[in-house]
Parts: sequence; C-alpha cells; structure tokens
Amino acid sequence: MKQSIIHIAVLVEDYDDAIAFYVNKLNFKLVENTKLSAIKRWVLVQPPGASGCCLLLAKAANEQQRSAVGNQSGGRVFLFLDTDDFYRDHQRMLANNVTFVRDPIVESYGIVAVFKDLYGNLWDLIQRST
Repeated sequence: MKQSIIHIAVLVEDYDDAIAFYVNKLNFKLVENTKLSAIKRWVLVQPPGASGCCLLLAKAANEQQRSAVGNQSGGRVFLFLDTDDFYRDHQRMLANNVTFVRDPIVESYGIVAVFKDLYGNLWDLIQRST
C-alpha cells in the first residue's frame, strides 16, 4: 500500500492577501487558483522546488472557522518549511518583512528559527543536519 498527504488546509481570511503573502514574502509558487463559486476558490501554493504536498488556502466560511484563523494548532508551531540554505532564506524572509518570533539556533537536528505567517500561525524554518 502507498499513501501520501497531498494538501494541508490553512484557514485564511482573504484569498488574495494569503496568496500575496505566500508568493511574495515566502517565495512559494501559485499552483492553482480556480473559482468554484461566487465565494469559494481552490487555491494551492507550494514552496519552490517542492514536488509533493501543497497548502490549500481555505477561506474561513463560518464563525467557527474564522475563530481558528491564525491559531490552527493552539499556539504551537504548525508547519515546517525545510530549506537547503537556511541563511539565504532567513535573510530573504527578513527582507520581505516576515516576522520571526524565535531567532535562529543550532540544534542537534539542524538550524531552526520560528516565524509567523500573515495570520499568526507559527512555522519552523529549518535546515536539517545531514
């Protein structure tokens, strides 16, 4: 048997604001942006060089979903962005005004820093040790 995770939904307040953040600030590519109805779109973004899992930017549709925007994991790091060059990406993200809430640190598993997306979800930027 073979299985894989293909998409992870991230709740957002606005499709276009979220696309702008992921594409312009994090350098992700816009994989798909398809209108499904007057209010719903299928929006996929993916880090450069990735070939697997995409983020599905899902606009919050009701009060329960709106209350979870920016806090999908209860304040814990939610997503992990792996890189082949930590300092290149860290500097580019700082130049793009991405907010880091924990400075870079060298751990036994690699170099890591924590940043927030536009809604406050926490991410690790990580370059794993080889």
